[in-house]
Amino acid sequence: MLAACGVESLEDLFAHLPKEAQLGRPLNMAPGISEYEIIDFFKARSNDNATGYTSFLGAGVYQHYRPVLIDTIVSRGEFLTSYTPYQAEISQGTLTAIFEFQTMICQLTGMDVANASMYDGSTAVPEAAMMAVRITGKSKVLVSRVVHPEYREVLRTYAKHQGIPVEEFGYDAESGQLDLEDLERRLDGETAAVIVQSPNFFGIVENVKAAADLAHKRGALLIFVFTEAVSLGILEPPHEADIVAGELQSFAISPSYGGPYAGIIAAKEKYIRQLPGRLVGETLDARGNRAFCLTLSTREQHIRREKATSNICTNQALIALMATVFMTIYGKAGLRELAEQNLAKAHYLSSKIKPRFSGPFFNEFVAATNGSAPEPLNQKLLENKIIGGLPLRKFYPELGNAVLLCATEMTARAHMDTLAEAVSIQ
Repeated sequence: MLAACGVESLEDLFAHLPKEAQLGRPLNMAPGISEYEIIDFFKARSNDNATGYTSFLGAGVYQHYRPVLIDTIVSRGEFLTSYTPYQAEISQGTLTAIFEFQTMICQLTGMDVANASMYDGSTAVPEAAMMAVRITGKSKVLVSRVVHPEYREVLRTYAKHQGIPVEEFGYDAESGQLDLEDLERRLDGETAAVIVQSPNFFGIVENVKAAADLAHKRGALLIFVFTEAVSLGILEPPHEADIVAGELQSFAISPSYGGPYAGIIAAKEKYIRQLPGRLVGETLDARGNRAFCLTLSTREQHIRREKATSNICTNQALIALMATVFMTIYGKAGLRELAEQNLAKAHYLSSKIKPRFSGPFFNEFVAATNGSAPEPLNQKLLENKIIGGLPLRKFYPELGNAVLLCATEMTARAHMDTLAEAVSIQ
């Protein structure tokens, strides 16, 4: 195998990796042990590492309860082992589930149409931006600096090779919300879209209507982004937006070291032919019975090639099914109650730890650490099986030692008190 790869040793094979990412020694396991002993070993290590930990991390990946019914349904063979519904006549169950998913996403976001899901929220954002460029015929995209930093990185990667200029506008240092004056200054006749996130990366709820009004006055579209889907259980849907792009990880999808997740794009009906990916529609079969099929497939790359609206030609059907079952279990009233629990937990924590910004927030907020670096504090919290907040210096150097804290329905009051005490003695 090494010879076929054109290298002489295993070390050569991994030479492209940074030294700090390489182990540099064999695994710390006894030689010659059996497969079942290896499995027992890793189960024990998993218990050592994961049992009983409370997490205050958010920033786009959230610790929510996963109802046991989720895995019961998605583990069924017809869902778990299916690839993708190209042959609609034998994929009615999968197509039905996707159709229900699209319907619920429209109800959740206040949009008219939604696609069958995207790979994740980060890739949904640039797809929405390219969609806006096609619709408006304009070139520039403005994105708020309090949109998730990693989403903005993915956006810049896509935009670079599409020839789309991406410009960022700032946030208000007092409220933590987007700076509407800065946005208005940067808007011009070449702006195709304004991208805002709410709750934003700081957890703060934005004035989406004001941003939409500014964008629409200059002929630009408003793209609304969300990373915490549970917030839509209590916040008003973004009716003012033209396109919605978001991440459904909060809907019973395990953090899983970063994926796989399920992203969405939803939009006003007049933009339906510019939606990327695929869309399931309702029709009648030859006998007049209700049936489902893939529709508008002329925009897919295998049909239109270089004229396709997007390179994505599949969807996250299994992961989207998890979100669909979650929304079905909770319903409108249950999702609102869940959102209220998140709101209450975060605001209890904020009564113990003063937020850095004055804007209204959902289940995350930025807190200072009394001038001390957050990394030693997080290391100390780990000794009590508490995973602390996210240090923000990497993404926002101007915030110094501030951390982003998140509290969900899974966060116990005792752990919040412990965190608050640890922060206060720094």
